[in-house]
Amino acid sequence: MPQIITEQNLRNLIDLLVKEAKLVVGPKLSGSVVLYEPLTAGADLTLDALPRRSSKELFFPICEDILSYKRENGAMKVKDVDRSKFPEAVLIGAPPCDAGSPAILDAVMSWDYKDEFYLERRRKSTIVGIACTKGDDACFCRAVGLAPDAEAGSDLFLTPLKDGSYACNAVTEKGQALVAAHQNLFAEGAGAEPKPFVDQAVAKLDLVKIKKWLEEHFENPLWEKIADICVGCGACAFICPACHCFDINDEGSTDDGVRRKHWDACGFAKFTNHASGHNPRDVQNKRYRNRIMHKFKYYDDKFGKTLCTGCGRCIRACPVGIDIAEILETINTKQD
Repeated sequence: MPQIITEQNLRNLIDLLVKEAKLVVGPKLSGSVVLYEPLTAGADLTLDALPRRSSKELFFPICEDILSYKRENGAMKVKDVDRSKFPEAVLIGAPPCDAGSPAILDAVMSWDYKDEFYLERRRKSTIVGIACTKGDDACFCRAVGLAPDAEAGSDLFLTPLKDGSYACNAVTEKGQALVAAHQNLFAEGAGAEPKPFVDQAVAKLDLVKIKKWLEEHFENPLWEKIADICVGCGACAFICPACHCFDINDEGSTDDGVRRKHWDACGFAKFTNHASGHNPRDVQNKRYRNRIMHKFKYYDDKFGKTLCTGCGRCIRACPVGIDIAEILETINTKQD
């Protein structure tokens, strides 16, 4: 028998998780915008808007220390960050375009080098996804193989019902454990009819065709046309659920400091600048081409996954109006 949870019990669940000393992160009104932030109570949860930034920050922070160093008695002492102190976390209220992104990033973060900072957070996190019943003309998750009701990446998936409650599906053992530990908040029953899901302007794209075109058109006037307006600000990468470029810097002095990981972006002019001064992507059209190639060819070549969830954030955030879905539609219709 399917299980349901009322909205009040969903908020009660957050209250209980906070009391259990879990880090609970979810959409929260912060000033005039909704962001993924730590929730201190169920009343903080906001479920009627897509957060401005993605939820990847829970697993892959904008900036984090990876070690500290200090010179003592003439010797340099290095201290690693104690990853065992990372908190048990629950991400709650993530739509499919956000809930699905860690499952995509897992591939690169556990590839030839295992990023234990990311992986430890993943191990200690449970994702409660929720189907989308709202959206705008920037949403295109269906076009890249997801959907407003896609359960991929969620441990527990909630489907909004017309009576205000949620149908629950425990997708993984983590989801089952979350329900079992708070069984009194869930009830058996078929529930009411689901709310209608979001319609999207962009139809499903032929990603195989797009990848083939990219393979055969590394040099194409399209890249220069886009680059004529791209300002290389990096907003698209920083706001994306799937972009994962980073840099590592030592901050402090020769005697005392920290080594930190910071987000970076392939759209920045110096991202590929060599110590010799040579830059293989020295102009913007090469940098934007790499962005599209990485998402729809290179990542697929390596891991069999598309590095895009169709959230539309890059479209909304771009200061000059570059629309990645429109670019993909253009490529999708090309015959040569």
